[in-house]
Amino acid sequence: MPLILMVILAEDLILMRPPGLWTAIVILATEFLRGRIALTRELSFVVEWLLVSGVMLGMMLVYRLILGLALVPQAPFGFAIVQVLWSIAVYPVVVALSRLALDLRKPATGEVDDFGRRL
Repeated sequence: MPLILMVILAEDLILMRPPGLWTAIVILATEFLRGRIALTRELSFVVEWLLVSGVMLGMMLVYRLILGLALVPQAPFGFAIVQVLWSIAVYPVVVALSRLALDLRKPATGEVDDFGRRL
């Protein structure tokens, strides 16, 4: 989590967004997904993709809602939707590249590593 915090906070500062707002939303979404790790092990890729897509849409809506309540100028809604839709569309490509190039995969239920620790 500290690495996510530093990277997204730096992104907030570089892109001149309200510092910390997007960072907090990303960390909350990450923890939400991490808390459901046991559930996602059993899901097919399509269901996992839908779950992540819903989280991405929720993150964008919460961000826009908070900025709207604070009366902060925002990019048009259509632009934000296009960004999220592209992120959702590219998700399978990133997963495939992670699997092929980095040999990452979801551990099976009850799988252990070389030291006998549960994954």
